Amino acid sequence: MDTPFENTIRVGEIVRAEAFPEARKPHMTKLWIDLGEESLVQSAGQLDYHYDAADLEGRRVLCGTDLGSVRVAGFKSEVLTVGVPSEAGYPVLVSPDEQGVLGGILY
Repeated sequence: MDTPFENTIRVGEIVRAEAFPEARKPHMTKLWIDLGEESLVQSAGQLDYHYDAADLEGRRVLCGTDLGSVRVAGFKSEVLTVGVPSEAGYPVLVSPDEQGVLGGILY
């Protein structure tokens, strides 16, 4: 699939987040992420171990793009929101130190 976001990690901004209790895995959160250039994508992750959904809105994150999509309880997750494990093993989001350009490529 040819897209402007092919095989990259890009800067995105979470524009909407909400709890995802209908997912099979616990602590899931739905995310809508702006990757710039009028590209809004969705992602799902086990984030409410460390984050309230309302506090995620406006946060810049790194997203793995063009990895394919998966359906999680009917929700289409199109990008991988990049995280690392906390000491307890739960996801902690990776964010740029400064705002970074929406859609900017990690290099």
